[in-house]
Amino acid sequence: MSNVALTPFSYVVLTLVGRHGAGPHDLVRMARQGRVYWAAADSQFYAEPKRLEKLGYLHAEKRPGRTRDRTHYMLTDAGRDALIDWAAEPARFPRIQHEAVTRLLLGDMVPDSVLVAGLEGLRSDIAEITAQLDAADAAAAEVPHRTRYLRLNHALARRIVEAHSTWIDQVERELGGAASARHATAASSAVPPAPAPPPPAPARRVFRAPFVD
Repeated sequence: MSNVALTPFSYVVLTLVGRHGAGPHDLVRMARQGRVYWAAADSQFYAEPKRLEKLGYLHAEKRPGRTRDRTHYMLTDAGRDALIDWAAEPARFPRIQHEAVTRLLLGDMVPDSVLVAGLEGLRSDIAEITAQLDAADAAAAEVPHRTRYLRLNHALARRIVEAHSTWIDQVERELGGAASARHATAASSAVPPAPAPPPPAPARRVFRAPFVD
């Protein structure tokens, strides 16, 4: 069977299905935990397995769910062969679509303060991804046939996240009088200002009565 119809995303889905299979809801859950590696809409993790089933790379079966039967996909022989062939191909540097990096090129058109302020949204994403990595590390032991490989990937993900955090700090230092002032304001607002000292008391005037014989 030709692999012409397989895309990079096809191999993502086939890999996540793996030796024990997975349902679309499982694929979405795993994809959300691994969004630092690959970003795709949830709907694609429902549509692509159906396409791969039609091509003969996956087999679908129904399994009992909590309220109704759920679709569960398993690799076919063709799916396993496609993964084995793909794993032997030379890996390439990943394609990156980096919105924040592109925005920074607008520095000759917008104020630096605008660029720096726009990067603040990355910090909340970094915090969220870090929490997801912590949870994924804890859950890795529940997948013994993939534990060591998951943790190696998590180590890379943490380095990617740390690199972004360091880059934001660098941008703020070099462009960011506004960011520095903002952080200084936040730091100062965390500690209530000391009360102003009371005004000095007015000098007391002493009236002395003239000495009377």
